[in-house]
Amino acid sequence: MSAFEFFFSFYGLLLGLSVAELVSGFSRVLHERERIRFGWLTPLLAVFVAIDIATFWNQAWVIFRGAPFNFALLVLGLVVAGTFYVAASVTFPRVAMEGRDVDLDDHFWAQRRIVFGCVLAANLLIALTFFAITGLSGEIGQIALGPIFWIGMAIFICGTSIGAFAGNHKLVIGALLVLVAYHLFTTARALNVVIQAGGWSLLQG
Repeated sequence: MSAFEFFFSFYGLLLGLSVAELVSGFSRVLHERERIRFGWLTPLLAVFVAIDIATFWNQAWVIFRGAPFNFALLVLGLVVAGTFYVAASVTFPRVAMEGRDVDLDDHFWAQRRIVFGCVLAANLLIALTFFAITGLSGEIGQIALGPIFWIGMAIFICGTSIGAFAGNHKLVIGALLVLVAYHLFTTARALNVVIQAGGWSLLQG
């Protein structure tokens, strides 16, 4: 087992629990749908969090695949993935524990600071790790970080900060829409790479 495989067996497990928490939260809402007033803000927030968790699988490959075994990296993975788990665990309400009917839009406004704040914190921690590692190795000047990277980072930091801290509801909703659109854009770009490559063979390997 390589150092990366050992690290990711721990990190990926914790991120997987976050995904499971999101899916189980949505399932709970469907199961208790007679007591739920459905809105679109909480489901859209869940989509944003789920896709952002998926980006951390990608970032783990990019940033940590060449890392040596190190206990500090396990602690870093614990902090990042644990922060995501907190965000995922409060995205959907625990209807059975509420003891009353639940409005998903009200739940969004009650929990959005925690969710956006946790997502922002996890992303900033990984960004700091990326710049620290490439700075220490001297590779920061060799990595082509184009305009899309910097624009995307600005959109993400501004959007999650507004979602977490802004008091204006319209501003928060606009930030959420922009963040989801940004994630869909990056997903479409990744899909286009596969299409341009002509897919992959199912007969080899």
